[in-house]
Amino acid sequence: MKKALASILGLGLASNSLWMLASPASWYLTVPGVTETGPANMHFIRDIGCAYLVAAVGLLWLVARPAMGWPAAFAGGGFLALHATIHAWDAAAGREQLAALKADLPAVFLPAALALWLAWPRGRGQEMEK
Repeated sequence: MKKALASILGLGLASNSLWMLASPASWYLTVPGVTETGPANMHFIRDIGCAYLVAAVGLLWLVARPAMGWPAAFAGGGFLALHATIHAWDAAAGREQLAALKADLPAVFLPAALALWLAWPRGRGQEMEK
């Protein structure tokens, strides 16, 4: 189950990151809520796309080689968790509407929580559950 979940999450993050890298303007205009965060900055969108790609590769490495890949997956999950924290902080500080947090649950908060849970160190050399 964990392997399948890590694969799905990794492939989803990879797809999103490649879209951000290949067509940041399309990504900006298509993803719900993004246009409300301010004007598009193509360079910044690509930068964040790179971070998402690293998180995706970490999760996919975890699937392929759990004993070696968990640190990379955990670091990628750390990025996702910090990204989610920024969303929550902006809402708490009044820079973002609280209603936006509800929309962020499936796309921002859930992937962060899942990535950290999947990558959590379970012991050296221990394989992921199938």
